[in-house]
Amino acid sequence: MFYAKSALIVVIQFACVMISCGQGSFLTGRIVDKNHLPLEGIVVHLGRYKPVFTKKDGSFSFQHLEKGHYHLTLSYSGVPDLGIPVDIIKDTTVLNNIIMDFSIRELDEIIVNDIHSGEKPDETLQTEVINSHFIRRHMDGSLMQSLERLPGIKSIHIGSSGSKPLIRGLGFNQVVVVENGIKHEGQQWGADHGLEIDQYRINKMEIIRGPSSFIYGSDALAGAIDIKPLPKPAPNSVGGSVDLTGRTNNRQYGGSFNFYGRKNKWFFDSRISYINYGDYRVPADTVYSYSYAVRLHKNFVRNTAGRELNTFVSSGYITGKFSSVFSVSNNATKSGFFANAHGLEPRNVNEKLHDASSRDINLPYQQVSHTKIINHTTFKAGVHRLEINAGFQRNFRREFSQYVNHGYMPPVYPPGLIYPPHLERQYDKQVWSLNAKDELHSGKHSIVYGFNSELQQNAIGGWGFLIPAFSQKSAGIFFVDKYFLSDKMMLQGALRYDYGNIRVKEYEDWFETEMEKDGETTREKLKRASAFNKSFNNFTWSAGMNYKPGKLTLTANIGSGFRMPIAKELAANGVNYHYFRYEKGNAFLSPEKSYQLDAGISWKEKQFHIRLSPFLNYFSNYIYLNPSADYDMYYGAGNQVFNYSQTRLFRAGGELQAGYQFLKYWHVEVAGEYVFNRQLSGTKKGYSLPFTPPPSGLFTLSWEAGWQNKWMVNNYISIDYRIAAPQNNIVPPEKKTPGYSVLGIAAGSRIKTGKDNIYISLQVKNVLNKEYLSHTSFYRLIELPEMGRNIILSVKIPFTAKHG
Repeated sequence: MFYAKSALIVVIQFACVMISCGQGSFLTGRIVDKNHLPLEGIVVHLGRYKPVFTKKDGSFSFQHLEKGHYHLTLSYSGVPDLGIPVDIIKDTTVLNNIIMDFSIRELDEIIVNDIHSGEKPDETLQTEVINSHFIRRHMDGSLMQSLERLPGIKSIHIGSSGSKPLIRGLGFNQVVVVENGIKHEGQQWGADHGLEIDQYRINKMEIIRGPSSFIYGSDALAGAIDIKPLPKPAPNSVGGSVDLTGRTNNRQYGGSFNFYGRKNKWFFDSRISYINYGDYRVPADTVYSYSYAVRLHKNFVRNTAGRELNTFVSSGYITGKFSSVFSVSNNATKSGFFANAHGLEPRNVNEKLHDASSRDINLPYQQVSHTKIINHTTFKAGVHRLEINAGFQRNFRREFSQYVNHGYMPPVYPPGLIYPPHLERQYDKQVWSLNAKDELHSGKHSIVYGFNSELQQNAIGGWGFLIPAFSQKSAGIFFVDKYFLSDKMMLQGALRYDYGNIRVKEYEDWFETEMEKDGETTREKLKRASAFNKSFNNFTWSAGMNYKPGKLTLTANIGSGFRMPIAKELAANGVNYHYFRYEKGNAFLSPEKSYQLDAGISWKEKQFHIRLSPFLNYFSNYIYLNPSADYDMYYGAGNQVFNYSQTRLFRAGGELQAGYQFLKYWHVEVAGEYVFNRQLSGTKKGYSLPFTPPPSGLFTLSWEAGWQNKWMVNNYISIDYRIAAPQNNIVPPEKKTPGYSVLGIAAGSRIKTGKDNIYISLQVKNVLNKEYLSHTSFYRLIELPEMGRNIILSVKIPFTAKHG
C-alpha cells in the first residue's frame, strides 16, 4: 500500500510538471565584459530556480518562470558577485549586454547605511554581511572593536589591540570564528587572549546572531563570524594596495601592503601588515587594582604597548567551474600586560622602569604566533557546487613574568629546568581540519550537506600551571534544506550529528610540597591533573521560515545548540594570575545544550527602514565558573577558589535597527540592544552571567555625498552618540557598572586618481575625553576606564600595474 501511494504521488507530480511545460514566462540575456566581449562560464542565479551557466556567446536563459520581482546574481571566481533586480511582467523578458567588469577586485561602494553593511536575504537567522569598506570606515584597534557598532555584537577587550567576540552576551568557546572555511583555533578560553586575525585582509564576512551549531558544529551556541575567502585577481592583471593607519591615543603607526597578479587561470596574492603602538592613555591619573591605589604616569596604562606583524601569501588555479587555492599566513604579536594588574605581587612593580618610555615592552608580556596553511577548493558540476577545505594551524602562545614563589615553590628559580625563569606559561596548539560540503539546487529545494572534522594536539610549558596538556578530536555531519514555496516564502530545516573526544594528560608539580601522612611529614610532587578520556555526542536541529511579501520581511527560527566542555572546564587546577583566583575544573561536566527561538520583522522603504530581532534562549546545563567559600593556601597566597559548575539558564533580548533619509543627503539611524540573563538553579540562582552587556543605543546622524566634484566623491560626515544604561545585574565578583554616554565623529572621501581611487577615513573616538567604564572590558574589575580621546586616520591607496 505504501509503495502504491508513493508511486501515485510521483505520477501526479510528473503530470503536473508536464501540464505546466508550456506555461510561464521566459527570461534571456547576454553577459559581456567592459569591452563588450562575451563571457562564458558565468554562473547565473535567479531566485529559487536552478542556476545556469552562460554559453560561448555569453547568453543564458530561464524558462517557465512565474511573474514577479526577482534578484538576478552573476557569479564568477575572481570577481565580486553582481546583483541585478529583474521584474518579470511579460511572457518574454530580454536583458541585453549586461556588463561584468573583471578589473574590479573589491566592491567599489560606500556604505550608505552607517550602522551595518547589509542583511543577507533568504536566511532564517539574523545575518549581517560586512565588507572591507565598513571595516575601513570604522577601523579600531582590533577586528572585534571595529565591529562593536553592530547591535548585539560586543568585545571582551584587553588593552588597545586585543579582543574577542561577544554575541548577545555570550563569548569565549560559545562563538565560532571561521576564516576561509576553517574554524579559527586560538586560545579562546582566556579573556586575555585576543583574536589572531589581520583585519586589513578582510574583504567580506558574515556575522550570524543565533545558534549556528547545525552548520558550524560545537561552540556555535551564540553565533558565528564567518570570514569569507578573498576574491581572486582579474585575469591578466597585476596590482595591489597600500593601507596606512595612525592613532593618536597610543601613538600607533602601521599599515599594510598588498600585491597580487594573475595570468589567465593562475594567480597569486600576498599581504604584509605591521602595527607598532605604545601604552594607551585613559582620562584618569589613579586606578584601583583590587583596592590598591595605582598612580598612572601622565595617564598612561603602563606596559600596554605592543607590536604586530602579519604575513600572508596565496596562490591558486581557477576556471569557471573549478578553483583550488593554497594560502599560508602568520600572525605574530608581542604585547604587554598592565604591570599593576598581573601576577601575584602587582604592588611590587618597578614603576620607574615602566614609566621611562611609553613604547617599551617589559615584564609581564605575551608573545603569540598563529600560523595557518589552508587549501580551499570548489568544483561546480551541473546543479552541484562542491567545496573542500583542508587546513593546519599552530597557535604558539607564551606568557612571561617575573618569577615569584608561593607555597612550597623554591624561593629562587632553580637552574637546570628546561624552561627559562621568566616563562610563566606556554601553550602550543596544533590543529588539523578537513571540511567538505555540497550545495545543490533541485526544483524548489536548495540543499547543503557535508561534514566537518578536526584533530587537536595541545602541549603546555612554563613554571606556572593552569590547564594540562590534552588532545581532542571532533567530527560532525549536517544536512540543510531550504524549500522555496514561492518567491515570497522560504522554509528551512536542518539536522546535524556531532561526536567529540578529549584525552587529558596527567600533570604533576616540578617542585615538592610538604604533606602530612599518618602523623609524618613527607615531601612529594603533587598531582595537579589526572589522565582521563571522555567522549561526547549530540544531535542538533533547526527549523525556520523567511516570508517577504514586499516591503515587509518576517523571519523565525527555532533550534538547538551544543558545546562539548573544553580542557580548562574539565581539568583546570591552578592560579589565574590575571583574575587573582584559583580555578578548578570538573571532569564530570556534561555538554552544554541550548534551545533558542529567534524572530525578525523588518520594513524597508526607499527612505526608511526598520528591523526588530528578538530572541528567547534556554540552557539546560550552562557551564560557568562558580566562586566557593574555599581559599587556596598552596599556590595562590590565599586566592579564592572558583569551581566549574553547571546551571539551568534563561536568556532573552533583541536588537533594533532603524534609519531614515531626509533632505536628500541626510540620514539618521539608531541601533539598540538588550540582553537579559538569569540563572535558574545552583548556588548562583537568580544571578545574571559575567560580561553581560548593558542595554545600549547608538544614534548616528550622517551627511553623505551632498557635495562632490570630479576629484572627490562619496564624501561623508557623521556624528555618533552612544548611550549605555547602568549594568546592575551582575554575578560576584563582578561590580556594578555605571551608565555612560560617549560622542564620536567620522568623515571620509574617495579621491579619484585616474583608474584607481584613494580612500580616506577619519574618526575621532570619545571626543570629549570622557571617563567611563565598559562592563565587558577585561580590566573592568580593577575599575580601569576606557581609552580617552583617540583620533584615527586611515588611508587606502590601490594601484594597478598591468591589465590586459
